[in-house]
Amino acid sequence: MYDNLMLNEIEKELGRYHKLYDAFRIIDPVTKRVITCDENLNDYSECNQLDSWRKEAIDDNSIAIRAYQKNECIMKLEQTLNSAFLVTAIPIEILSEKHILELWKNATNTFALGSDDFSDAISNLAMKDEITNLFNRRYVDLHLPEDFVRASADSSPLSIIFLDIDNLKEINDKFGHAFGDRVLIEVSDLIMQSIRANTDWAARYGGDEFLICLNNTEEDEAFEIAERIRNNIAGMLLMQNEKIKTTASLGIYSMKRENVSAAEAISLADNKMYEAKRNGKNCTMI
Repeated sequence: MYDNLMLNEIEKELGRYHKLYDAFRIIDPVTKRVITCDENLNDYSECNQLDSWRKEAIDDNSIAIRAYQKNECIMKLEQTLNSAFLVTAIPIEILSEKHILELWKNATNTFALGSDDFSDAISNLAMKDEITNLFNRRYVDLHLPEDFVRASADSSPLSIIFLDIDNLKEINDKFGHAFGDRVLIEVSDLIMQSIRANTDWAARYGGDEFLICLNNTEEDEAFEIAERIRNNIAGMLLMQNEKIKTTASLGIYSMKRENVSAAEAISLADNKMYEAKRNGKNCTMI
């Protein structure tokens, strides 16, 4: 049995994730028992895997046990005829005891449903932007929530930068989209030169917008990185019968104690980017 102190800590732990996933449960990997489960999955009654999700005990071959044995986050996809669900198992500590947090997310809109088997869906998806070779919007939608969950579970900092090229539309209108693509590629290269290859990642979010995820990064360090990127873009010089310069506006959101979903964090960073635009462009706002 679990005493009130343990149950209170479990309730706190679950409270971090109510905006990030559709359902979550905490598992004792030693006894293989489900301690508590919070779900709102009535709309997904067609999914047979929910029967195992609702059991009081877990199997030895479940991803929760594998996550416990490897002490790392493990993900898998479950499928029905018309839907796809992402299940994530994350090792966490509650009152110094190892538990597994298991999360269930409706991922139907993330994956193109069809006759193909979902077992290799993550690796087979086109996650790269074909112009810049950065990650694309689909990658953001799938992986940023996971990074938020991991950072929250580890109580580690995380910051995101939302970047918009200030005058790409004018460049496209004057010199053509092929030259505009050159600008996108140059900006992408400058971003990748400014972040850590094994820790951070960047994506072309759409059009002239970029999203940069800085794991284990506090707000002040994120600001330094953003300013380095901004200054490098401002110093960039391209030629097309004349010298062409561009700038960028950047907004930062850093995780704090409040429960904020990945989508809400993007919106907050985007709002800061537009604040930079209103302040005359070519600046970073936090």
